[in-house]
Amino acid sequence: MTHTVHPYAHRLGIIRGWKSRWFAGDKKSYRDNIKVDETIRRFLTKRLRGTYTSGIEIERSASELHVIISTARPGLVIGRSGENAAKLRKELADVVHHIAPLDRRTLKFDINEIRQAETDAAVVAYMVAEGLEKRMPFRRVLKQTVEKVIAVREVEGVRVTLSGRLGGAEMSRKEEIRKGRIPLQTFAADIDFAHEQAYLPYGVIGIKVWIYRGNVYQDKKAPVRLPTGRQPA
Repeated sequence: MTHTVHPYAHRLGIIRGWKSRWFAGDKKSYRDNIKVDETIRRFLTKRLRGTYTSGIEIERSASELHVIISTARPGLVIGRSGENAAKLRKELADVVHHIAPLDRRTLKFDINEIRQAETDAAVVAYMVAEGLEKRMPFRRVLKQTVEKVIAVREVEGVRVTLSGRLGGAEMSRKEEIRKGRIPLQTFAADIDFAHEQAYLPYGVIGIKVWIYRGNVYQDKKAPVRLPTGRQPA
């Protein structure tokens, strides 16, 4: 019997790193950190919808809580003269303080720009959702998106799947389009995966995107980066 494995988790420790990087000394602090991380991700995912945000990474040290946001439109997140970023940082600090009032770490907030939006699966998935929510025909959205992604030189394969009441049909179904290769079982394959939802009057459409960006071969002798910035002895 076959099992479907998440493409990101399938490559952890090989070509992917953890999206939360910290060390907990006991079970209670570990539990609290997990709860805070999940709350931060839920809050930012809802708050930053529409800003083409791809990933949220969290790092902890003894004195800092570092949140790193990757987005294709940093101007929307930062705002004029940084007012949106300052407001978002304050809201995020209030959320963290509400969940963990005894955590005295200083909140540090960084925004990274995604240079090539078409190579990021999360951004592409939101592009598809945006087109569907504008009531564009789903087949046209699929075809235009795949052609735009595969035209990028770094991309060697793309696959997009829609599921739900496509076109307002009475019965839900699944539609898929792909171009190029998607070697899911190759550990060295740099495959970016994301899922998104499009909210329409007749229901929710599920969107899944796979983007293959070639193979990655890392030097096994390269030093391992620890959460605190220290190097192993």
